[in-house]
Amino acid sequence: MDLPDIYCAVISALQWRKNGGSITMITDSHGAEFFSALGIEKVWDGGIVTAIPDDLEGIDPVMFWAGGKLFALRSFKAPCVMIDTDFIIWENPDFSDKIIAAHEEYLNPDIYPPPTVFKVSPDALGAGLDYSTLPLNTAFLYIPDEDFKQYYTSQAIAFMKSAEHCGDYLTYMVYAEQRLLPMLAKRCGIKYGTLLDKDRLFFPQKKYTHLWGAKQKLRDDKEQYEKFCRKCADRIYTSFPDYKFVIKKLEAFKNGK
Repeated sequence: MDLPDIYCAVISALQWRKNGGSITMITDSHGAEFFSALGIEKVWDGGIVTAIPDDLEGIDPVMFWAGGKLFALRSFKAPCVMIDTDFIIWENPDFSDKIIAAHEEYLNPDIYPPPTVFKVSPDALGAGLDYSTLPLNTAFLYIPDEDFKQYYTSQAIAFMKSAEHCGDYLTYMVYAEQRLLPMLAKRCGIKYGTLLDKDRLFFPQKKYTHLWGAKQKLRDDKEQYEKFCRKCADRIYTSFPDYKFVIKKLEAFKNGK
């Protein structure tokens, strides 16, 4: 993780707690060692939990770069919220009996091709799915029902395990994580909603922050990189003064100490 990624993860966790929630960092043993070395474990009041297997149970960790999210979700009892470390919730949504995701996505064939292109066992795709359903971005995901959560994660993990290794590092992952979810919900008659309108993702709003592609822009622009980190440090200093120690820890990380 780069410094902006870590800052965003810290603020995401602290803001969630400020809104009244409890939050746990779920990772593998390498992630746990990383956060321990940084000395910022106290940011997550639920602790650092190593519920993601280091070997992803045989799943290719490069091809399925977000596969750990499915294992993390599998391990946590519903109702629960899963938040990407680069996503900040400034105002909690109204939780109900519906699944809530970040936003829908268009069925761009370059990202969400027909399922016939996937080299997986026939059982891994499932039957009776509506492939006209728009995928759900899971940078934020609330699932109120444990049975459905286990059904979704088991189907997604089975797909990843069944996939033939190839150089496709996008379409397979987003199928498992983002396309299966609403199709399975539809098949089960479970309603879902979103935080954001897919047609207004880049309009000004104050409820959510998602770094998303900006992470690469920050890596490419040293000035913006420094400006973003200073802004994050200022936010921690003013909004979360009990965690000012994090700023010093991350400055040490930045300087390679």
